[in-house]
Amino acid sequence: MTYELIVVGGGPAGLAAALAAYEKGLEKILIIERDKELGGILNQCIHNGFGLHYFKEELTGPEYAGRFIKMLEGTSIESMCDTMVLDVTKNKEVHCINPEKGYQILKAKSIVLAMGCRERTRGAISIPGTRPAGVLTAGAAQRYVNIEGHMVGKRVVILGSGDIGLIMARRMTLEGAKVLACVELMPYSGGLQRNIVQCLNDFDIPLYLSHTITDIRGEDRVEGVTIAKVGPDRKPIKGTEIDFDCDTVLLSVGLIPENELTRTAGIDVDVRTNGVVVWENMETSEEGIFASGNVVHVHDLVDFVTGESQKAGRAAAEYVKLGSRSRKHAITVKEGSDVGFIVPLMIHREAMDAEIYFRVRRIFETSKITVIDGDKIVAQLKRAHMAPGEMERVKLPRRLLDAIMGDEITVSVEEVEE
Repeated sequence: MTYELIVVGGGPAGLAAALAAYEKGLEKILIIERDKELGGILNQCIHNGFGLHYFKEELTGPEYAGRFIKMLEGTSIESMCDTMVLDVTKNKEVHCINPEKGYQILKAKSIVLAMGCRERTRGAISIPGTRPAGVLTAGAAQRYVNIEGHMVGKRVVILGSGDIGLIMARRMTLEGAKVLACVELMPYSGGLQRNIVQCLNDFDIPLYLSHTITDIRGEDRVEGVTIAKVGPDRKPIKGTEIDFDCDTVLLSVGLIPENELTRTAGIDVDVRTNGVVVWENMETSEEGIFASGNVVHVHDLVDFVTGESQKAGRAAAEYVKLGSRSRKHAITVKEGSDVGFIVPLMIHREAMDAEIYFRVRRIFETSKITVIDGDKIVAQLKRAHMAPGEMERVKLPRRLLDAIMGDEITVSVEEVEE
């Protein structure tokens, strides 16, 4: 059987893409998920705060996923869980394996890659010290506590202030653990401001900015850690050490888009972010293969993943029905001053609109975002505050795209006087 669309990943990105493609007229759609049930990472995110943008109400992660899973009822969309995708080819074949059907090669007219992301581990950041039990990623600890029902420790130090780490600081406290500190290498937090307030400040958990762990002690189990202040070169400063007696270290030191399948398929990946390189309609360098969610760039909010993935699903349906858009005379999008990365990197000339996502490199107070075509300003927006931990978005409607005469635009930011 040849499917009109195969979606790799049954998390929030994959569910939204499949439903959007179905609403646009595709009928033979398959979602492949490696876990035993749909929902992805949301199944272990039992805290609230999801859905405020999309559903206009506050939901937990499982509730948010459940609403999309419920939408599958009454549709022709198929799902195959407990299935590992081993390979995706340029001619749109998906090689996968599961316990019931064994090894399969499935063909598709279009594909959406929605594999999500994974956490950086201790090995990726080379913390010195011994190798005892009790050092876990924040996401692994979240699964143990929220799904498996295992308490991972009683005295906890968290390295990194990404949103998962902040949320686990609160979760561990609510479960009776003592969170001694959240330690962040950078001079600013990597998470949303609301999580700083709700997960640290509300529970009197100290946040040590410009600090890092310099030693982990323990034989069978973690017995303590040493942290130290770092200078502008991010190297520890002697004499600033602080010791903590703890039995657990949770790591929240960044997320990496899960793009091994993407690379083996020969699809372009941004070497700076490890995310898939996409056009404004979420199409990759291979025509008919699209990507959305955290395989493209790590999002702050699942609501934004949903919107982006619906765009990918609709574009996949358009490709199946009408074929590829012309890639001639494309508009290239580039990072300007203090912009960390840009998504998308290309825009079709005939696009109805384009939404540009980016993160800044440092904290900005009153500032402006400028989109420039050569020496001409295409768009300019003011912001009261910007931080690296929060995604920024700029929407370019058709009338602004029509005004772009060159083949390249640049997005930059700068502080301005109030």
